Amino acid sequence: MATIKVIDVIDKAEQILQDPTNVRWGQQELLDYLNDGQREIVLFRPDAKTNNESFTLAESSKQTLPSSALRLIDIYKNISPETNPITLIERKILDDQIDDWYNQTSTFVEHYVYNPIDPKNFYVYPYPSTSGNTIEIVYSASPADITISNFSTDTDTIELDDVYANAILDYILYRAYQKDTEYAGDLQKSATYFNAFQNALGIKQQVDVGSTPRPATPSE
Repeated sequence: MATIKVIDVIDKAEQILQDPTNVRWGQQELLDYLNDGQREIVLFRPDAKTNNESFTLAESSKQTLPSSALRLIDIYKNISPETNPITLIERKILDDQIDDWYNQTSTFVEHYVYNPIDPKNFYVYPYPSTSGNTIEIVYSASPADITISNFSTDTDTIELDDVYANAILDYILYRAYQKDTEYAGDLQKSATYFNAFQNALGIKQQVDVGSTPRPATPSE
């Protein structure tokens, strides 16, 4: 849960930039960088902003995530009418073993198929034979842009968990120093903060490995 205020992050950026009176970088400009940074974090770390909620199934094997979703993270269980768990399965297994599996119906879902290349859609097997069935899903969501009218008293917090506050700050500084591209020193500072941003997120260590649904490997 986020507790760090947006204006506090911006204030830290102003101090590091040695521009507390916003001569070179306006507060709205820094806020724009902050919003961009939060979206960039979720792009590389889908697990940084997730929603766990009830999802009403369409009467079809193909299901489309809510409009706010970026990609599916996981599906846990049927909620209504059953409470059975739902497991991820490789499409090839269904293709090989069940003819026309995408036209099979039942009262509850047993498995789901997901391809990160098509991030906003997934398939269920079998699909519900009646309308209104719900399941519990987890998906990555885009953080909403933060708007501030008073940079002295606003109490809005960052959209992501507090652990990402330093990465957000690094991104703001990267973009701010990038603005002064005619100065070699500022270009070096910009690159330094962008590297810090990357390292904070573990981008160089294939961060998506832990956030893409994968079938469980049976124990031997």
